Amino acid sequence: MGRVLPTLKKRRAPLARAEEQRAWLARLRLPRSFEVSLASIDLLPLRPTRIETLQINVGKRCNQTCRHCHVDAGPDRFEVMPPEVVERCLEVLAQCDIPTIDITGGAPELHPQFREIVLRARRLGRRIINRCNLTVTLLPNYADLPLFFAEHRVELVCSLPHFRAKQTDTQRGAGVFDESIEALRRLNHLGYGRDASGLLLNLVANPVGAFLPPSQRLAERDWKHQLRSRYGIEFNRLYTITNMPIARFLEWLVDSGNLQDYMERLVNAFNPAAAEGVMCRDTLSVGWDGTLYDCDFNQMLELPVAGRPAQTIFDFDLEKLGRRPIVTGPHCYGCTAGAGSSCGGATVD
Repeated sequence: MGRVLPTLKKRRAPLARAEEQRAWLARLRLPRSFEVSLASIDLLPLRPTRIETLQINVGKRCNQTCRHCHVDAGPDRFEVMPPEVVERCLEVLAQCDIPTIDITGGAPELHPQFREIVLRARRLGRRIINRCNLTVTLLPNYADLPLFFAEHRVELVCSLPHFRAKQTDTQRGAGVFDESIEALRRLNHLGYGRDASGLLLNLVANPVGAFLPPSQRLAERDWKHQLRSRYGIEFNRLYTITNMPIARFLEWLVDSGNLQDYMERLVNAFNPAAAEGVMCRDTLSVGWDGTLYDCDFNQMLELPVAGRPAQTIFDFDLEKLGRRPIVTGPHCYGCTAGAGSSCGGATVD
């Protein structure tokens, strides 16, 4: 069964955490600010192209406590999107032509209205992405989730730090790798990850350390070979994601003395092509309390969208949001370094 891991340390208040993280990043002496980098390629201010995805973070409750988690999620978090915010998100989806809803958390499946969100979004004809940690599908009350996903054609984006147990368990806790493999086998049995089924199963991997991810294309080829030969696992795509200097990973960078070097590595790897395709240009993020953010990372730093009155889902105005300047900061270098990084993996080949 899916295990609940212990927390890493006594938790600080979420708002204080965000303020402290912003302060750490603001104190850094970087070669140039992110805004200067954008200006050098005529992208300042950064603005949306078209809102293609409404990403809703339904809460921070999770059955795991991962060392790299930028959401700072865990079993001791109680932030849950209330029914009125869920309802408003679905109303917005019905009123606008945003084609994709991206459900995230925490473990989004633990939200009491998770299945309702999926069912209503499906009736609206939307593409549904669910960000799953895999082990939640082994919990006793959630064992039918894989069948539910398949019946409603939910596209799964599942996090798996590495195809080896040691690296995965280092980030996620002892035994998590074996449980993740079992969950993947169950999904494969239903057709997920097999090209002919149309049931998409994409994996997400991030480095175990203060360095950039490898080539996504080459890593995908290696992962497919390794997971197939070792465990008989099939999947569609591998998304490689840069570790963002926020939340628990930022704490590790500070505690290990790696923060300055890591940030300089990101700055020096700034890629104009990656900046053109950052996810904040076509995605709008909704926090568990209904606050609107340019991306999931800004959400964790509590940097809401610029301008009023469109700072909550209840003030939603697609036209105004489509013209807004996007809020940026030093952490944005994480999305523009090397091949780029987004919720859909690398942004350039």
